[in-house]
Amino acid sequence: MAKAKTTFFCQNCGTQYAKWLGQCNSCHEWNTIVEEVIQKEEKRNWKQTSTVRKINKALKINEIPFDKEDRISTLNNELNRVLGGGLVKGSMTLLGGEPGIGKSTLLLQIALGIPKRVLYVSGEESQSQIKMRAERLKSNNTNCLILTETNTQNIFRAIEVVQPEVVVIDSIQTLHTEYIEASPGSISQIRETTAEFIKFAKETATPVLLIGHITKDGTIAGPKILEHMVDVVLQFEGDRNHTYRILRANKNRFGSTAELGIYEMQNSGLREVENPSEILISQKEGNLSGTAIAATLEGMRPLMIEVQALVSTAVYGTPQRSATGYDTKRLNMLLAVLEKRAGFRLGAKDVFLNIAGGIKVDDPAIDLAVISAILSSNEDDAIPQDYCFAAEIGLAGEIRPVNRVEQRILEAEKLGFHKIFISKFNKISKSFTSIKIVKVAKVDDIYANLFT
Repeated sequence: MAKAKTTFFCQNCGTQYAKWLGQCNSCHEWNTIVEEVIQKEEKRNWKQTSTVRKINKALKINEIPFDKEDRISTLNNELNRVLGGGLVKGSMTLLGGEPGIGKSTLLLQIALGIPKRVLYVSGEESQSQIKMRAERLKSNNTNCLILTETNTQNIFRAIEVVQPEVVVIDSIQTLHTEYIEASPGSISQIRETTAEFIKFAKETATPVLLIGHITKDGTIAGPKILEHMVDVVLQFEGDRNHTYRILRANKNRFGSTAELGIYEMQNSGLREVENPSEILISQKEGNLSGTAIAATLEGMRPLMIEVQALVSTAVYGTPQRSATGYDTKRLNMLLAVLEKRAGFRLGAKDVFLNIAGGIKVDDPAIDLAVISAILSSNEDDAIPQDYCFAAEIGLAGEIRPVNRVEQRILEAEKLGFHKIFISKFNKISKSFTSIKIVKVAKVDDIYANLFT
């Protein structure tokens, strides 16, 4: 047996050091560097048997055989969209998210829905707890097998017996391997256990889904190399005070990272939201001032969201500026544009902005809807519910064009809007839609169209 080797890792960012330091030179955190054993004995492959290693031969790129990747459908349209069509055989998918956001519920729901033999390995819950959740999901799938184990060698022995077609691990931070003398969740254990499952996935063409914990900064816990090792990194996010969850792909070797899936958390599990624009636009009786509908894009997906604004006289000396789901600095910039370029006296007034539905938006195309909602609240004059907006505001008060405006217009028409306001400088074909398109060039133009 080889001599045990130790080194020092930062528990916060994963940086490796030859000796102990009080402060990490990479993330500048104090007292996060700990000593870990990085090798206990010679490592073998996941089957624990010696194999003859095949020597790869260099090929010309036009001689390499190419077959379209074989995918397994999860029967979950939102997840399939984000993955690019389904699970690729032999792929490693890492799912991260806040505690309690629904990561385990999502993957158990996927495991119960896939028409394949699935092994669900849990290191955090007992089999009875998982059974309780499955009862709530109301599934009668008999192809899903549950294993509660944290030792990777025992997991691989169970895999040889079960021969699953899909493996789910909940979570990678709870696993440990016998070849590393370190506690579960440490940098070296996460790296080594992930490497073992990657080798298993590639050798057996079995897709593996991992759940990963995240740090207080919102990044996946463990070394950054963990995200480099896997094929797909998914982020499951949302506000626990709202029922809607968004699934994004931060990395995808087999598809686009511009897609996203939207779910609604219910007592019976996560429901797929096929038309997210309906849930992001609140239902109300009659027209109310201070609301405007924006045509935005989340990745490749067009969404219609409601922007709510409230402008009131400042009771205290300093006016308040507050935004929920929107960048406060950008709100201050738009207010300065309205003050300087359009002559609206908002400097002595409180301005509050909210994006309905509890989502965060950073698309500059909602700028026009933001200032329209602010002007509507300031004038106490409602904007018709069948109007929507898609344009960016420049510092000179000009209405700037946005990309993929035709896709936004088609989404607005599909949802029944009768008029959309866009930049005068957007180039679009005249007869591709029946919705009325109003082109504006300056902030003054939007005010004249809405309130005069």
